[in-house]
Amino acid sequence: MAKVHVKGEAFEGQREGEELLFVFRRHIIAMRKGFYGLLIPFAISAIPPLIWQDNMALFLIPVAGLLLGLLIFSYHFILWYYTVYIVTNERIRQVTQKGFFGTDVVELRLSKIQNISYNIPGFSGEVFGFGTIVIQTFVGDLVIHRAEHPDKIYNKLQDAVMNAVEKQGVYEETEVEAGE
Repeated sequence: MAKVHVKGEAFEGQREGEELLFVFRRHIIAMRKGFYGLLIPFAISAIPPLIWQDNMALFLIPVAGLLLGLLIFSYHFILWYYTVYIVTNERIRQVTQKGFFGTDVVELRLSKIQNISYNIPGFSGEVFGFGTIVIQTFVGDLVIHRAEHPDKIYNKLQDAVMNAVEKQGVYEETEVEAGE
């Protein structure tokens, strides 16, 4: 499993001089399959003891259903917990957990971002505070589904991109002046 804990101001893969701005995850609602995986096996395994109440051995079946549900829930929790989005003053780093041992990492330089938008999907998105963030670049789009508080993350990302573009503009001006 990948090490993605962000402790203090450092993270794995951080470059020298790079500042960590903020870290975010997908909303807990992205784990709904894990919750279903916990509840459904337990609920189904609780049916036989309810039907045949005189057989005491059947009361162990819900325990097995609960253990199976906890295993399924743990898998989905690991996928959710270890998938993070790290925003620095230079880039956005998406670390996605794939199964127990696989990890995908995607990076976007903030200065290459063309547009950022977000969408809150109706009533449930408003009530639970989740939505989709779309980050557009020349190469393609980074779509973050079920992001927690997309409006707040959107504002932070806009600020980070503006600062990165201004910093790059100052750097390019200094380079041109030095070349003259």
